[in-house]
Amino acid sequence: MINNRYDFVMLFDVENGNPNGDPDAGNSPRIDAETGYGYVTDVCLKRKIRNYVELVMDGKEGYNILVKMDRSLNSKFKNAYEANNLKTGEKGKNKNDVAIATKYMCANYYDVRMFGAVMNTGDDPCGIVRGPVQINFARSISPVNIQDITITRQAVTKEDDFKDKNNEMGKKSFIPYALYRAEGYVSSALANKTTDLSDDDLELLWNAIINMFEEDHSAARGKMCMRKLIVFKHDSVLGNCPSHILFDKITVEENTVPPRKFSDYNITIDENMPEGVEFKEML
Repeated sequence: MINNRYDFVMLFDVENGNPNGDPDAGNSPRIDAETGYGYVTDVCLKRKIRNYVELVMDGKEGYNILVKMDRSLNSKFKNAYEANNLKTGEKGKNKNDVAIATKYMCANYYDVRMFGAVMNTGDDPCGIVRGPVQINFARSISPVNIQDITITRQAVTKEDDFKDKNNEMGKKSFIPYALYRAEGYVSSALANKTTDLSDDDLELLWNAIINMFEEDHSAARGKMCMRKLIVFKHDSVLGNCPSHILFDKITVEENTVPPRKFSDYNITIDENMPEGVEFKEML
């Protein structure tokens, strides 16, 4: 059980990379076509948190990850029934069994406790869990400039082509530099009601956010860094003020155009917090 509501702001940047490819645009970096601002989806950010937790906890009881490419979700739902000696294949006819299976999934899967999950598919449904931790899309502070470059590979794929050429051509899309801002929420009221989120779970979340890019480097993503994590802690379960008031306390402005590094931005925090709210720069 946790006794405080939290809101948080993440600032992270990318240098010469693609932070989140768009399948609808040839995997080019995601962009708002009307404004030119770049964005990174909540799904992308939660994937990195999941990967970090799985790496750090390494199969520790209660810290499994549901959403990953190991086996089907329905087989995991069936395991919840089997672990509790419940009758399988009933398609959720026994609501009490579904409730028991839901509780099992929350206790054993970290990402279910944090982000929730839709688990009502297959013959052994485990219900729908609304996650107490939610993250918005990240949006770049400035419009982004997507660049496409042609690259060559000194190897040929097909045997028939080998006699006529000695390389293959390809394309790489990247952003020279962008600073992104994402905002998130932790509802302790929802956590205590549905998923039994703990203070240890929250501490792991903050660590995962701070370090999620450190264990996720790749040539395609370039240099990605978490620059700031600012957490607002309310002294009550339901919170002491609306989240947008706290988010507005943080302003990020360009001091150089076009920006090409983190120091090309000025970050200001209004430390005059509403009563019952304190903030901490975790990074």
